[in-house]
Amino acid sequence: MSEFVVVYELGEAAEGGEPSVRHVHAAPAAPGMTAVPGPRTFCGRDTFAMRRASWQPPGQPGSAWCDPQYASLVCPACDDEAGDG
Repeated sequence: MSEFVVVYELGEAAEGGEPSVRHVHAAPAAPGMTAVPGPRTFCGRDTFAMRRASWQPPGQPGSAWCDPQYASLVCPACDDEAGDG
């Protein structure tokens, strides 16, 4: 599998606070770059309004590709693609 970037789909921000993470997605990396997501996630969503995750997968076979704190928010379609890597 090629490189991918973990991105957060954000929800509404609490008054004066940071936006909450609604879903965690994975997107193919932009051509020639490893830290920039391409225009669409593996499930087909636009990455324009998403925020790149600062957490990086350890890169070891069988390890989680997303921050364990957000494991319950992982997009199943993106997990199918990114989890194969």
